[in-house]
Amino acid sequence: MPGVVHPRPPSDPDEPADESALPELVDPHWMHRATELAHTGFWSVARRLPALVREAVGLAWATSRRDTAASLGLNVAAGVLTTLGLLATTGVLQQLFAAGPTPARIRAALPALVLAAAAVTARGALTVAAGWAQARLIPQINYAVERRLFETTSAVELAAFDDPGFAEEMDRARDRGLAEAGSLVDDTVNLVTGVVGVVATAVAVAVIHPLLLPCLLVAAVPEAVTAVRMARRQHVDWLARITRRRRKWMLGDLMANRHTAAEIRAYQMRAFLLSEYRLMTRLETRAELRLARAQTITRGLGLSVTGIATFGLYLVLGGLLMEGVVALAAAATALLALQSARGSLHTAIFATNSLYEDALYYQDYRNFLDRADRRIPAGGDRPVDGFDRLELDRVSLRYPDTEAAAVDEVSLSFRRGEVVALVGENGSGKTTLAKLIAGLYRPTDGTIRWDGVDVAELDPRQVAAQVAVMSQDWWKFPFTARQNIRVGRHDRAGRPGPTVEAAARAAAAHDMLSELPFGYDTLLDRQFKDGQDLSGGQWQRLVAARSLYRDARLLICDEPSAALDARAEHALFAHLRRHPDRAVVLITHRLANVRHADRIFVLDHGRLVQQGDHGTLMAADGPYRQLFELQAAGYLAGTGEPARDR
Repeated sequence: MPGVVHPRPPSDPDEPADESALPELVDPHWMHRATELAHTGFWSVARRLPALVREAVGLAWATSRRDTAASLGLNVAAGVLTTLGLLATTGVLQQLFAAGPTPARIRAALPALVLAAAAVTARGALTVAAGWAQARLIPQINYAVERRLFETTSAVELAAFDDPGFAEEMDRARDRGLAEAGSLVDDTVNLVTGVVGVVATAVAVAVIHPLLLPCLLVAAVPEAVTAVRMARRQHVDWLARITRRRRKWMLGDLMANRHTAAEIRAYQMRAFLLSEYRLMTRLETRAELRLARAQTITRGLGLSVTGIATFGLYLVLGGLLMEGVVALAAAATALLALQSARGSLHTAIFATNSLYEDALYYQDYRNFLDRADRRIPAGGDRPVDGFDRLELDRVSLRYPDTEAAAVDEVSLSFRRGEVVALVGENGSGKTTLAKLIAGLYRPTDGTIRWDGVDVAELDPRQVAAQVAVMSQDWWKFPFTARQNIRVGRHDRAGRPGPTVEAAARAAAAHDMLSELPFGYDTLLDRQFKDGQDLSGGQWQRLVAARSLYRDARLLICDEPSAALDARAEHALFAHLRRHPDRAVVLITHRLANVRHADRIFVLDHGRLVQQGDHGTLMAADGPYRQLFELQAAGYLAGTGEPARDR
């Protein structure tokens, strides 16, 4: 399957790797469509341009109608004044080149001169006002598209993040697509400004002599084609290198990260990481040099053709002047108009180039949102307020690009008020099954029911409100200790439930938090001033307090005491057993903590192989008894042999 990353084949560590030896750098499967999008010709760009302008204006209009109307309208008004100023300049030159005494010619030229000065002044004022409106518009657009992206990424199902293609597209959307939304509108306004300037000067040139107008357009074509070709080449190159750049950024982050610093030094990984980074840098530099060479050739050819076309334009103007078709004053004005047109044309071409390029990147953002929207779980609309019985009926789950099921046709049930335990060796599917029970994953087969109702029919937000997860893989949120606990139910707003301090006491975290420099209001991140950090066991107590503060009807505890000391562990499990108003699903390798569970479910390679209470399972000669006796042997005096052998 193209795009799937396989392990790197073993090689001599002294031999420098090349790009062919790094399958993770091969273009992923989504490159095909994206490259097709980038391979478009000049006329394809011309045909797409109106649609791009409409999309950009629509984005700007939806963000701020006032600033959009001001930035576009004021630029159009400035273009009208450009035409007026050029025509007034023609009047000035006609009077100055006329026969007669110089003072009389100057007096005759004064009205036209005043009109030209007024037009230039007004045009400058309108341009400044348009720039102010444009500067106000861009940050509003950037905020709108950022908010839209994060609203989507925070709503998609958890399984989406297990899909490498989704992760790649998300990086593309955040890398350039997100940043180019404001540039898309900015370039559109600049394009309008340039086009208005070209039209204004074209009107003046057409008034002087109509033949000069097609000559002006012919001179502009080579520069436009060159700009589009360079944008297309740069976008294709960017697409081809994104996976390599992701790996380069990852390596750089590993070498400049406080959280990885200790392990890198303990395992002396510096030389290994630097060698990997040098490889990525060498490949990136080689690709950038290829791009620079190709763009230089394209730019050189384009400038040569543009120079020839411009020379031909001046020859036509000179011929018209020599034949007497155009007066000297009109010819001088035409030269001024042509110079102004070249400036406006350059603005328009540069804006077109940038608009086309930004639109390609912005399309990555749009494509990602379209794909992500399809991965937002719809759920049902039936209200739910807790449950009495939770049932799994032949539930299975397969991760993307895997053949074996992580959970394979598991059927079990439990009631609110019970403590049930999931037991098994590593890789048996305990955590995946717990995530299915919590609603973090949707089963690929089978049904999960709350009080006989399929969870798919229930309101997903109300279902999630009934669940708390105490995970072994927690994130150290850079908030205060109080906020770290309150995020467990940040929207409680006076509703009944434990206080922050009560949740911390239940998790044996109160004394530890009280001893911090600012108590519960201590910022838990050393990257900020007065920030503090906690040990692994202290963080786990804090995470436990967060879950208990949530006060949910279903509490999933996945290795909740892995980093706790014996006293904190005892306090936590004693608290879990004291609340009959909720169901507790417990995962732990310390089997002494599951002895008092109402029921124990034993998993092996995703399948449910045993169930019952501790006494029932110990009476049976099965995997639970074997695991329990192996652990118990470590706590018994003597030879250390399992109890059953003695």
